[in-house]
Amino acid sequence: MMFATRPAAINAARSVFRLRPSSAAFANNNVADAATTQQKRLKTSSPEFDAVVKKAFPGAISNTDLVNKVVGVLEGKGFANGNTLLATSLCADELARVLEDEFVSVYGNNFNLGGLSGFPFAGNTGFGAMAAHIPDDGFCLLVHGPHVGICKNGQIGKVERQGIALVDNCCGSAIAASNYLKGITHGGAQITAKLQQFSDFQQGAVQELILPFGKRLSDAEDRMHELPYALYDSQEILVKDIVETGSGGIKKGLALLGGIQINTGPDSDDYFHPLRFDYFDENGVKVESLLPSIQ
Repeated sequence: MMFATRPAAINAARSVFRLRPSSAAFANNNVADAATTQQKRLKTSSPEFDAVVKKAFPGAISNTDLVNKVVGVLEGKGFANGNTLLATSLCADELARVLEDEFVSVYGNNFNLGGLSGFPFAGNTGFGAMAAHIPDDGFCLLVHGPHVGICKNGQIGKVERQGIALVDNCCGSAIAASNYLKGITHGGAQITAKLQQFSDFQQGAVQELILPFGKRLSDAEDRMHELPYALYDSQEILVKDIVETGSGGIKKGLALLGGIQINTGPDSDDYFHPLRFDYFDENGVKVESLLPSIQ
């Protein structure tokens, strides 16, 4: 069976998580969500599609492998259900919930720091609130990064979605920001007096935060492939500042996993390209890179 080789903490934590008391309505919603996540989790990519993904994104591993490895490594440092708070800065897109739910099923509830394109819009205030919720003498696993889709035919920036005939953009926010930037670098951008619109301020921020990467994207051989990596580099600047500013709230330790989520159709596993996996001690000092242990 698929879960036979998983770290012991995974199956034990999932049993605890499933038995948590809740109202009937909440429980029914959780069961439905868990069933959807379980269905996705049980899908395995064909060897042919696995090769397509890994050719497009060298270094990518399946979500299943990622969670196995991350949980196994952190188990050795004392991370477990009950003493670990999961925090994520991932896109608002429902496809980003698949990886999030994988980790939720191990560690319990998630503190959401992210918004459109995966930027940590909760900022310093959100991180401070999250840190206050870490169990006493406990840990935090923070997972962050943008996401990108890939179709069965290998097209990047598109993805098949459950119940939708149209092959959709992924990430829609990132592509909209890329098109905005292209209008500036290639001409055609409309002049407007509204620099920010409160009803869509996150998208406005994404567009501003991607501006420094105009030439990089223009020069890219495949703009849709380069886009999530440019977004990741922009987000890294913010995450670094947020973690450093809030380092005093770290309890026993913080594990920071950053990378690119790679979303696939409903019949295959998703993937993740890990770009950093760092461990910070109780003083907020980076003491170890754990990245080689999951590559």
